[in-house]
Amino acid sequence: MRNYYTNKEEKQILKSMTILVDTRENANKHITDYFDSKKIEYKNKKLDYGDYSFMLPENKELGILKPIFFDDEIVVERKNSLTELSGNLTKDRTRFEQELIRKNGAKFHLMVEDGSWEMIEQQKYGTEYKPKSFIASLNAYIARYDLSIDFIKKDHAGGFIARLFYYHLREVMKNYVTDSVQ
Repeated sequence: MRNYYTNKEEKQILKSMTILVDTRENANKHITDYFDSKKIEYKNKKLDYGDYSFMLPENKELGILKPIFFDDEIVVERKNSLTELSGNLTKDRTRFEQELIRKNGAKFHLMVEDGSWEMIEQQKYGTEYKPKSFIASLNAYIARYDLSIDFIKKDHAGGFIARLFYYHLREVMKNYVTDSVQ
């Protein structure tokens, strides 16, 4: 990347953002349909952790000589329900925690579709995992791994992911944008 970009070039870079979808991510047609409807570029790529991240493609005209990947900086891990998440915290707890350990400083957003803290408290999910234990585990992971938990309606999941990455990139770009090129 160059040391500076004009506002116009910043917009080009933001528009070129390509979302990465982990090759093991399943049942996400509602998310990729959203990307398609908004003409948001995405591609499948094996991610070491998380289900979604993003990259900037090569653009020699703008000084991006090779693709820049942000999967070591920010990811979204999608859970399609509280039932899936409760299973991850019981049967697959070790695997789930290993993924959080591997994030190695990256911002890790746990996006849970169609869930809420209130639904956990009321045990409105399909397992016997006790609400008190469920809440304790999530709060321990928030503290231990600097985890962000985002409860999102399923039909808003694609927009949440796209906006999260867009504004993350925009904040990164603030260090490189100037109104006047010298």
